[in-house]
Amino acid sequence: MEFHSSELLRIFVGEQVRFGHNPLYEEIVREARLHGLAGATALKGVLSYGHDMLIKTSKIMEFGTNLPMVIEIVDFPEKIESFLPKVEQMVRDASGRVMVTREQVQSGIIE
Repeated sequence: MEFHSSELLRIFVGEQVRFGHNPLYEEIVREARLHGLAGATALKGVLSYGHDMLIKTSKIMEFGTNLPMVIEIVDFPEKIESFLPKVEQMVRDASGRVMVTREQVQSGIIE
């Protein structure tokens, strides 16, 4: 398998943050596709805490649980860089709060 230098963009957002009528995480994945990024995956966290230091868990049935959604996108660094302003604008428009991380990775595809 041949690997090439890529970048992993990770976006952490609460599942209840809305962008228009849809969850922000869904709209970020849709926008990544429109932007031509190689792929995007949204994962749901089952236990977390963040800036508010409150533990959120899927074990307790409670209204208003705002578990984290993690969107992972892997592509070339320049494509990730050009996508970030769109993410920033979407977060501002949604009046949300997200954490974004970037890291260098080696990626390859097995067929």
